[in-house]
Amino acid sequence: MLTPPLNQARLRDEFRAIGLREGATVIVHASLSAFGRIDGGAHAVVNALLDCLTPTGTLVVPTFTPEISDPHPRSFDPNDLKVAEAREQVPLFHEHTPTSMGAIPSAVLSRPERLRGAHPQTSVAAIGPHAHAITHHQPLAYALGDRSPFDTLHDLDADILLLGVGHNRNSFLHYAESHVPHHRRKLRRFPYRLDGRRLWLEAPDVGDDNGTHFPRIGEEFTAMGGVHMRTIGHASCQLMNSRALAQFATGRLTELLPAPATT
Repeated sequence: MLTPPLNQARLRDEFRAIGLREGATVIVHASLSAFGRIDGGAHAVVNALLDCLTPTGTLVVPTFTPEISDPHPRSFDPNDLKVAEAREQVPLFHEHTPTSMGAIPSAVLSRPERLRGAHPQTSVAAIGPHAHAITHHQPLAYALGDRSPFDTLHDLDADILLLGVGHNRNSFLHYAESHVPHHRRKLRRFPYRLDGRRLWLEAPDVGDDNGTHFPRIGEEFTAMGGVHMRTIGHASCQLMNSRALAQFATGRLTELLPAPATT
């Protein structure tokens, strides 16, 4: 017998069963395709999440735009016209810039009541009473670290909900790593409008994990009993507390990442 497709009502019940609470603040990383068929698609998922949270809760999704970056970051020749033309084609970020994070973040962006941060590469969007506090400020440097939306989510004791994705998609682990003194580093480079002029800015940030440590840390945290797990449709889903994960991950990354050599 075929399992009936998911819909908004069933999703709401499933999200409640995994532990999503009325009035909670939650950041959701998700893959729509992982669920299988859903009547109503991504909008049904967003509506079900908001049903669980009620108007007293706050829903947050990453609306990152990594494509707003230098297509030739290693070129320093000011006379290379092909490089200059390619860079000129990179758009400036604006509030309605589409996100490449998938259908569910895009569905949140389509809602008129949502607020969105202004970072050119790592914005988040939010709906609910804490939306302004979460989105109104984000530093250009260390955009997922202190004074970022993730720092505010940590202060709010937010939950993290992974829907059909693993810890390699859990942005809160970058926040945790930012508190490791010998964290990995990268340089973001993006176009930015300042005083009416289009400029290219560079900003340091925590480096990419590329599946090196984050999946292992997620498995260890799960083994400690820190994660509520449930299969919804075909999607493996996980709910956890952001403070608990950040504390654990910062400690483990301090152990796992090589300390700088001393002379």
